[in-house]
Amino acid sequence: MDNVLTPGVYTFTTAVRIEGDIYFEGTGTAAGQGDTDVFIIQTTGVLSQLANTKVHLLNGALAKNIFWQVAKGVDVGTNAKMRGILLVATYVIFKTGATLDGRILAQTHCALDSNTIIQPSRV
Repeated sequence: MDNVLTPGVYTFTTAVRIEGDIYFEGTGTAAGQGDTDVFIIQTTGVLSQLANTKVHLLNGALAKNIFWQVAKGVDVGTNAKMRGILLVATYVIFKTGATLDGRILAQTHCALDSNTIIQPSRV
């Protein structure tokens, strides 16, 4: 499986473009394991997720423990599924039908279009 991220901090000095499904893999294999794993993705650029792509959680990884720290903006494509807490310095745009298991904290602008946003899973 390609595009698997394990717990830790990932720092980018360029834009981050999610062009296919990505996987956050926790360290657990049994119930309750991996639920304290933390993933931090930092970028000084824009975060964009293409249409119809998904963020998947494996082995106990939880959306509430994924933090996207973005210095510019976030653009989530049509029918894409994003997970995690978005901490964004400027704008967030969710195109039609995109969903979020998480939260959005943007300093200037948030545009939603027929989107579903749910509180990040606690279990």
